[in-house]
Amino acid sequence: MNFSEIINTRQSCRSYNPDKEVEQEKIDAVLEAVRLSPSACNGQPYFLTVCKGEKAKEVEKATMSMGMNKFATQAPVAIVISEMPYVKTAAVGSKLKKNDYRSIDIGIASAYLTAEATVQGLGTCILGWLDSDKIQEICDLKYPVRLVITVGYPKDDDKLRDKKRKSLDELSKTI
Repeated sequence: MNFSEIINTRQSCRSYNPDKEVEQEKIDAVLEAVRLSPSACNGQPYFLTVCKGEKAKEVEKATMSMGMNKFATQAPVAIVISEMPYVKTAAVGSKLKKNDYRSIDIGIASAYLTAEATVQGLGTCILGWLDSDKIQEICDLKYPVRLVITVGYPKDDDKLRDKKRKSLDELSKTI
């Protein structure tokens, strides 16, 4: 699958097949993609916790307040992304340039994760609506949770939807 195929077929999965387990080698491929993703000063200011079974369900339930993410507990895997402290050089750069490199790096890591999952035939959904304190408790984590990415096989009837995006004119300009 080339990059154009990945970006044209990847979508937020909201209909997982709860009976189909994700093979460990596919999870390993997704984690390796994150490991190789770029980050400020190669600091990788994040930690990934892969949750399966009951732990995945507990984490997924912690993303469901106020009626959000009702589909989440169908996914057999939840990958929790925690924000870790900066490495010293990135911390200095962040302070001097007033830029939140950790959030940028977590975004890049998430893009690599979801792209590789697509290559592996898996569906994903990036969840930012979550109870960080609860998930930290469930996963025994010391640092704040920034995202949960659900992972699993989409149901057969989860068809590719039209992508609703801004036009290039609304999104960019050449000067």
